[in-house]
Amino acid sequence: MSPPAPVEVGGEYDVKIEDIAREGDGIARVEGFVIFVADTKVGDAVKIQIDKVMRRFAIGHKI
Repeated sequence: MSPPAPVEVGGEYDVKIEDIAREGDGIARVEGFVIFVADTKVGDAVKIQIDKVMRRFAIGHKI
């Protein structure tokens, strides 16, 4: 079983966008855990809120 995600739905985190996914969403990481964030680009430092947590990644949005 994989360890619990280091983020939770509704949680707010300060992250840096490190990469861009194929779909165009920014990729941030919290403790190595991948979070997809729409409307961001590499190098952005943003505050995000988590919308959905899956087993291997999460989806969030800028706030």
